[in-house]
Amino acid sequence: MDLVRHLECFVAVAEESHFGRAAARLGMAQPPLSQRIQRLERHLGVRLFERTSRQVALTEPGALLLAEAREVLARSEAFMATARRIRDGETGLLRAALPPDLSGETVAALLAGFSGAGASGLELELHELSTAQQLERFAAHELDVGLIHHPCDVSGLELGPVLRRELGVLLPRGAAAAGLDEVPLSSLTGHDLILFPRAGAPAVYDDLLTTCARNGYTPPAVRHALGSSFVRGLVLSTEAVAFGPRDTHGHAKEGAEAAAGVDTEKRVVWRPLTGAPLALRHSVAWPAGRGDAAVSAFAEAATHALRTTAGAAPDLPARPLHLRPASEYWL
Repeated sequence: MDLVRHLECFVAVAEESHFGRAAARLGMAQPPLSQRIQRLERHLGVRLFERTSRQVALTEPGALLLAEAREVLARSEAFMATARRIRDGETGLLRAALPPDLSGETVAALLAGFSGAGASGLELELHELSTAQQLERFAAHELDVGLIHHPCDVSGLELGPVLRRELGVLLPRGAAAAGLDEVPLSSLTGHDLILFPRAGAPAVYDDLLTTCARNGYTPPAVRHALGSSFVRGLVLSTEAVAFGPRDTHGHAKEGAEAAAGVDTEKRVVWRPLTGAPLALRHSVAWPAGRGDAAVSAFAEAATHALRTTAGAAPDLPARPLHLRPASEYWL
């Protein structure tokens, strides 16, 4: 027995006090309506209406149950509306991830944009995860959406627009290359290189080192670090260099220091690389077929935040696509 539909019939007859008008209101014939009311009365074990040839009146039990019936119908409508929002990704839990290299300003802008996109009914569970960690969670069905670095294996994923952030070099102020407006990679010869751990994004890591070698820079040693303060400490103490986008290492400075890319200690500088040979490439990714409203809102917020706070731009590679095995994504 469809209790909700039977209660709709009960409420309509009670409010119209007439089977014919109630049937017209419900878009059905009168005999089936009468049969539904009779089935409901048998199911409940009470008589709901007193019927005469001229009118229909609620019995005392019917009057007592009318308010309850209306409440059940209201809750049913609310339940179905919530189910539709969940289906369309407008409420519920969204498990999302961002890479560790984003600036605080970019993260804040992303969250503000996501909240302002009508996603207030969502609970956002945000994690800081490397690309490799995100791919593992996608495979385990433990992540709904994330911002990943390319190249990587994107099997089973759908992607948003790919954005490019050009990398510059962070180096000691006393280094010879620090006096240049733009730094050729070859001028970094002799300096150790500080990179993120390879396990976080193996293909990106290898691509960076390959591009350095092609442009005349093979570091004597590669050291590993993630946090920006730790990276600057290594640069200062070991005379090593590191790669990073401008927004990570210099956008918050003021006056002449901002133009020069000097950090707050004034002993480390950021310089662009000649010809912009290195870049980070991002895109939002999600499991194929999961592109609902919540994922779309996150993707739009992430893309907007990267473009407005991190200087990211649509990726338009000057070189042809390099093809590797089908599981690897190259841009």
